[in-house]
Amino acid sequence: MVLKSGVFIIAEAGVNHNGNLETAKRLVDAAVVAGADAVKFQTFVPEDVVTGSAEKALYQKANVAGGRETQLDMIRRYALSKENFHTLWDCCERAGIMFLSTPFDYYSVDFLDQLGVPIYKIPSGELTNNRFLGYVATRGKPLIVSTGMATLGEVEEALEVLQDAGAREITLLHCTSAYPTPYEEVNLRAMITLRQAFGLPVGYSDHTPGTEVAVAAVALGARVIEKHFTLSWNMEGPDHKASLEPGELAGMVRAIRNVEKALGDGRKRPSPGEHDVMRTARRSLVAACDIAEGEMITEDKLAIKRPGTGIPPKMWCLVVGRRARMDIPADTVLTWDMI
Repeated sequence: MVLKSGVFIIAEAGVNHNGNLETAKRLVDAAVVAGADAVKFQTFVPEDVVTGSAEKALYQKANVAGGRETQLDMIRRYALSKENFHTLWDCCERAGIMFLSTPFDYYSVDFLDQLGVPIYKIPSGELTNNRFLGYVATRGKPLIVSTGMATLGEVEEALEVLQDAGAREITLLHCTSAYPTPYEEVNLRAMITLRQAFGLPVGYSDHTPGTEVAVAAVALGARVIEKHFTLSWNMEGPDHKASLEPGELAGMVRAIRNVEKALGDGRKRPSPGEHDVMRTARRSLVAACDIAEGEMITEDKLAIKRPGTGIPPKMWCLVVGRRARMDIPADTVLTWDMI
């Protein structure tokens, strides 16, 4: 699998470059500084994606100027050229971050394949587009599939199409396609349902205002986290208001890495840092009074006190009835060589 063994963090630039190459390059830099594993854009031929009469979504109307502008007019302004994507690929190569882009049409699938993208990301809106799914799957690359707006049955059907077309490495992302997503509509447990239903790696594509839900998803087993980011919330565009600014993105990455470390391997055992505390916080059997050599140890001659460097309290019954091998002063921590 191209994805690393830890949590794979995708900084979703999307169209937050507003069609400007220099802004896109700055987004690459911000993703690198934040510590993301990949920065992802969107590749599309506007006329192949949307009809000329299609309206913008309500959140797009709210965040993009031009009341009578169609969806096609809007996305034309956000489309980057082939040359732009080659430049961004080179920027990512030099910066040491993976370049990804979501294709929305057949031409873009072919172009990204030629460019050398190692993973295809399938957006939520294409989950029921079976012909497109099959086309992407024939490229034989690992797939990350968002499942926003979908029922479990629709996810199952999409997987059948992908796998029948040859897809073998698939990661499913739970997603709520609302921008931004209210917390009460996240339904994060559905990510666990996806994992249990299909036995595939899962992750979370997050559109909530903050970072806590993405971090919680990692604690619940997400292997991939995708999060929109922008240079500034104040920029005009459809997705800026549902995105993190660079400092927040960096904070999310730090939090995810900390949670990732904290999850551990699941074995219940003392950690290295607990050993010193164990000696001082646990208790031992202690002489409650002076005990002479040869004297039988009775219950009234025992106490239980710190530190935990001697015979543990659970051995009480094994100690009672034995005889002292030496004089044991009161308040002495008992060890096995003494009895």
